[in-house]
Amino acid sequence: MKTAKLFLLLSALTLNTIVSAQTDTEKATKTVDKNKIEGHIYFLADDALNGRATGSPELKIAASYLANTLRGYGIQPNPATNSYYQSFKLSQTAQPSLLKVSIDGENYPHTIAVKAKAASPSGKAVYLGFGSEEDYRGIDVRGKLIMVKGGTSEASDARAIYGSHKEKQQLAVKNGAIGLIEMTLLDQEWWSRISHFMGENVKIPDAMDDQNPKTDFIHLWVNTTPEKLDVLTNSKLSYSIETDGKKEKTLITQNVIGVLEGTDSKLKDEYIMYSAHYDHVGIGTPDATGDSIYNGARDNAIGTTAVLSMAENIGKFPTKRSAIFIFFTGEEKGLLGSQYYVENPIFPLKQIVYGFNTDGGGYNNTKLATVIGLNRTTAQKHIVAGAATFGLEAIDDPAPEQGLFDRSDNVSFASKGVPAPTYSTGFDAFDDEINKYYHQAGDEADSLDFDYLLKFYQGYVLSGRLIANDPETPFWIKGDKYEAAANVLYEIVPEASPIKN
Repeated sequence: MKTAKLFLLLSALTLNTIVSAQTDTEKATKTVDKNKIEGHIYFLADDALNGRATGSPELKIAASYLANTLRGYGIQPNPATNSYYQSFKLSQTAQPSLLKVSIDGENYPHTIAVKAKAASPSGKAVYLGFGSEEDYRGIDVRGKLIMVKGGTSEASDARAIYGSHKEKQQLAVKNGAIGLIEMTLLDQEWWSRISHFMGENVKIPDAMDDQNPKTDFIHLWVNTTPEKLDVLTNSKLSYSIETDGKKEKTLITQNVIGVLEGTDSKLKDEYIMYSAHYDHVGIGTPDATGDSIYNGARDNAIGTTAVLSMAENIGKFPTKRSAIFIFFTGEEKGLLGSQYYVENPIFPLKQIVYGFNTDGGGYNNTKLATVIGLNRTTAQKHIVAGAATFGLEAIDDPAPEQGLFDRSDNVSFASKGVPAPTYSTGFDAFDDEINKYYHQAGDEADSLDFDYLLKFYQGYVLSGRLIANDPETPFWIKGDKYEAAANVLYEIVPEASPIKN
């Protein structure tokens, strides 16, 4: 009997020695399995989840799947609440069921209400170019409705229209106008996309919302053609609007969060955050095949599965630094989940020394891993090495004009100082191959290259392990725009510049 016990003890010690002697590369390949990858993505992108819209019952199903998968991997819940959920309220505003716009006697059916209560205003409008502050000078618009071009003098695409609309509304209100119509010049595809995005506006309620003055100010987007817009800018601009107003309700949504303590007595006080958003855009305009479910396989079942792959690996082979796994809600509605977390952190931000986010709209080059912000942190060498080990080249942002670094959840943390790039599937241009699937009904699981994704996930897991086990704490490259915020967050006193005589 003693001999048998001794044999079992020696066998266990031998096994532990073998496991501990395994390299991070070997550990990365032990858990990342093609069948598991397919299982996660096919579930998350299934029609039954109706596109995982923020605040929807189907997104709660996805959250339950993620929480219980973390549980199965040995990842622990929030120790304070014993829950994997960080729940919070959202305010949802839906488009009016009635919205009619007529300008100079012609009806404009392609309209979106940015802000509208039930009303039927009519009268004369004032045309003000792009509605910039300069355009208001010397013109009295008090009590009048303003008509402007969507976007700016530099750009009039969907991104420019959305990016400038809040400032235009503020200027109109400041100058005493009763309303604002922005005339847009989008093609049918982009008008459909932006209509879907704006169909249900969702935000985190402002504590001051109930105290803010309620006004009848109306703000619309009206899509037209260059020819019609040229005529309007020289016309009398009589208008009539009829609407039953936007509808409001409260939603409950949730981030999904798990944690696993590190193995090093000192480094375990530092956390590496592995994150992705798990929401998508729900149900929208049917495509040519009649499919109206925007499944979001690329955006962002791929990213969500990357974090699950990391969780399984670290659950089996813990790293020196502790690990936080966060699946954000509401990214598609304006980075809501990550914004909520940084203002209500479960684990202090100053202990999160690196954020390894995963997000993307698709891929057009299966030889790459595209990392938005790759060259901006000292962990670059680990990400490059991790991808290269599995035959992929890690490159930085190939389309800086898209502003991708500031369009995913990583920026919520970066703005607070946490070094946080976004690891994406390989693309070398934001081209038609990306737009073919980006926020489209065709973004289905069966359109993915799972042989490529296997290498992609292996590279992500290895990169994460290398960062988590490096004795040197990762940081921003000197001079980065977020370095100053990091110095404040981590209470770092920058070295003084040498004094010159």
